[in-house]
Amino acid sequence: MSNILWKSLVVSPAVLGAALLVSSTAIAAPTTTETLSVEAASTTEVLASETKETQVLAQVNRYSNENNNSLSQVTSVSQFSDVQPTDWAFQALQSLVERYGCIAGYPNGTFRGNRALSRYEFAAGLNACLDRVNELIATATADMVTKQDLATLQRLQEEFSAELATLRGRVDALEARTAELEANQFSTTTKLKGEAIFAVSDIFGSETGDTNRAVFQDRVRLGLETSFTGRDLLTTRLAAGNVIGFDLKDENSASIPGTALGQQTFQVGGTGGNNVSIDKLTYEAPFGPARAYIAASGGQHSDYAAVNNPYFFDKTDGGKGALTTFASENPIYRIGGGAGVALNVPFGKPGDSFLKPSSITLGYLASNANNPAPGQGLFDGDYAALGQLNFNVGNRLALAATYVHGYHGASSVLFDSGLGNGAIVGSGQANINSPSASSSNSYGISAAFKPSEKLSVSGFVSYHDVTGFGANDDREAWSYGAGIALPDFGKQGNVLGIFGGAQPYSLRAGASETPFQVEGFYKYRVSENISVTPGVIWVTSPGQSNNSNDAFIGTLRTTFSF
Repeated sequence: MSNILWKSLVVSPAVLGAALLVSSTAIAAPTTTETLSVEAASTTEVLASETKETQVLAQVNRYSNENNNSLSQVTSVSQFSDVQPTDWAFQALQSLVERYGCIAGYPNGTFRGNRALSRYEFAAGLNACLDRVNELIATATADMVTKQDLATLQRLQEEFSAELATLRGRVDALEARTAELEANQFSTTTKLKGEAIFAVSDIFGSETGDTNRAVFQDRVRLGLETSFTGRDLLTTRLAAGNVIGFDLKDENSASIPGTALGQQTFQVGGTGGNNVSIDKLTYEAPFGPARAYIAASGGQHSDYAAVNNPYFFDKTDGGKGALTTFASENPIYRIGGGAGVALNVPFGKPGDSFLKPSSITLGYLASNANNPAPGQGLFDGDYAALGQLNFNVGNRLALAATYVHGYHGASSVLFDSGLGNGAIVGSGQANINSPSASSSNSYGISAAFKPSEKLSVSGFVSYHDVTGFGANDDREAWSYGAGIALPDFGKQGNVLGIFGGAQPYSLRAGASETPFQVEGFYKYRVSENISVTPGVIWVTSPGQSNNSNDAFIGTLRTTFSF
C-alpha cells in the first residue's frame, strides 16, 4: 500500500473507529464491536465503482495536500489538544498510539474524533493498523500484539473484506496513474499555463467607420508558474500578438491622437508583429502573516490589490472578463507599473459576523527600473506608489479605498500601466493623458455587491489631481463606471455583462465633452478550456472634442486556455 495514502488517511476520524474496535481490552464504554460494525455499515452507500480521469487527478492533489498538512506520527495521546482522559475512548486511543503507532493528527494538534465516518473511512483506518501490526510481526516484535487483538482484527477483516478489497484496487489504480503522471510531468515544481485569443473586430460610425476595416487579430500568452514551497509563486510569462488599434477620426477626417477609448484587453501587451517577449516576471510569497509581491518586469497594481469588479475583471488583462480595459478595472490601477514591491497585510477576524477578514495593501512600481541613466532607474524615473484599504462586509459586500501617488516624465502618460506605449484608458492630448512631465495624486473608491449567486453589481469612482511642471500644465480629472453581471446566465460558466461610465476626462480648455463608454457582452462557455464572447462597445466624444462622432465596435472574441 502507498505509505503516503495510508498516512494521510489515518488522519481521518476513521482511526478513532478503528481504535474502538481493534483493541477490545481497551474499550471503556459499553458499546460492542458488533454493534459498532452494524452502525458503521449503515452510514454510507458504496461509492461509484469507476472514477473519471479528472476525479483521479483531484484525488491525487487531495491526498498529496493532506499528507503535506498532516503531522508526523504522535508518540503520546496527550499531544492531541481535543482528547481528554475523561473521554470514553481515551484508553483505546492511548493503546493504539503507544502500542501500535498508527495514529496521526492535524497540523493544529487536534484529532477531531467526534465526526461521523463512513465504512470506507473506517476500512482505511483499519487497513493502516493492519499494516502496522504486520510490521511489528515482521520485525520480531509480535509479543506486542495480543491474541485478543489478533482475533478482533480477524473479525474486522472479514466484516470489511469488501471495502478493503475495493480500497486496495483504488489505491493500485491511483498509484499507477500517479506514476504515469510523474513520469510524464513537465516539472515537479512548475506548471505551464497558456491562453490564446482569436478576435474578429470592426468599428462603425461616420468618418471612423469609413477609415477602418474589419480585422482578425490574436494574442498568445504562455506562463510558467513555479512554486518552491507550496505557498510561493514565481510567474514567468511570454507573450506575442499582432494587434493594431483602430484609427478614430473627427468630423474633418483628422485622426484623434492618444485615444484609448474602446481599447480591448487583448490589445494590451502584444508586440504588434507576433514577436515573442517576456512581458511578466513576478514572485509572490508569505511574509509572516502578510503576502509579499515582487515584480522584476511587467508588474501591475491589479496583480496584488483587490479590484472589486467580479466577472468584468480578468487578472492582467486576460480574455475571460469584460471586453474593454475600462470595464475591466478602475483606471486608478493603470497609473504606473513595471518593477517593484508590494505587501498585503490582513486584518479582521474570520468569525466576525460583520467585518470579514480584510487587508491593507501597499505597493511601489517603477516603469524604468532597469535603466541606470539620469532621470530613470528605480527611484529617479516614472513611478507610482499605491496604498489601499480593503474591507469585506458580511458575505456579499466588498469595498476598497485607494490612493496612488505618481511621477510621470515628459514622454509618458498617466494611464499607461508602465508599458510606455501610450494610454491604456482615456482619450486624447487635451485631457488627463497629456504627455507632459507631472506628478499626480489620485483617489479612488470601488465596491462590489452580490445580492445573490445569479447577480453581481460593481462600480468605481476616481479623482486625479495632476500638477504639471510647465506653464498651465495643472489639470484635474474624473472617471466613474458601474456594471451589472449575471453569472451562469443560460448555462453554468456563462456571463452576461453590461458596463458603462465616463472614461478619465478633464474639462480644461479645449476639452468640453465627456467621453462616455457603454459595453455589453455575453461570454459563452463552450467547454472548460474554450469560451466565445460576442459584444458591442459604444464610444462617445473621442478626444473630448465636440466635433468628433460616436463610434461603435463589434467584437467576437474566442479564448482558449490550457
